[in-house]
Amino acid sequence: MGSTVLSLRIDGELLDRLRSHAAKRGMSVQDYVARTLIREDFDERFKTAVDETEKFYGAEGEEAEPRQAPAPPRDHVRPSAGIA
Repeated sequence: MGSTVLSLRIDGELLDRLRSHAAKRGMSVQDYVARTLIREDFDERFKTAVDETEKFYGAEGEEAEPRQAPAPPRDHVRPSAGIA
């Protein structure tokens, strides 16, 4: 995987804030910005995957009938059986 140069023109105040955030994490501004972009890209791809999964399986709460707990077996003995 190669790398490519990306030039940005940003406001001095924004650059100062980026420097501050990067310094708190012991990173360069370039590394901080790249990591932030990677995280945003991951978040976006993850949300898209969740949305596609919900479309495929149906979102929660869209079922025609609510789910019910299965009935206990008929030979099930309740703890209070035989106690008055």
